[in-house]
Amino acid sequence: MMRPAFLGAAALTAFATLALSACTNAVKPPFDEGVCYYVVPDAEGEDGLRYNVVGRDLPQLETCFAELEKMRISFLRLGGNKREITGAYNGQFIFIDATGISVSRTLNGGRFFSMARTGDGRLAVPGAIVRDETGAPVAVAAPPEDAATTP
Repeated sequence: MMRPAFLGAAALTAFATLALSACTNAVKPPFDEGVCYYVVPDAEGEDGLRYNVVGRDLPQLETCFAELEKMRISFLRLGGNKREITGAYNGQFIFIDATGISVSRTLNGGRFFSMARTGDGRLAVPGAIVRDETGAPVAVAAPPEDAATTP
């Protein structure tokens, strides 16, 4: 009876070791303070990626979000068709897509949802979005006629 329990524990330990060793090989972005990168696949680049500088001396993550979104929209206006892009800032990957922006410490790891798209395509903090009864985004702030006026 001890032998099957011991074998099960040994198998579980071996599986856990393999799982943890797989995590150490995860692709991680560069940590250059204040530098925002646009990340593209490149067979010749380090880890199969190429990092193109979009901005330097940026004070915070949200500023990098804005730079990447500005670049994405500019490319679309020029006739590009890439709607999803990947960036990096201070050791975190940034993923911009139709739902909004999420960040992750690794390229294929779990993502933290940071900003959501409003009904008109703008980006906002998820809690600031007003939704209708179906859950679709309606607005970010009250309409101007409902807002308080100042003399």
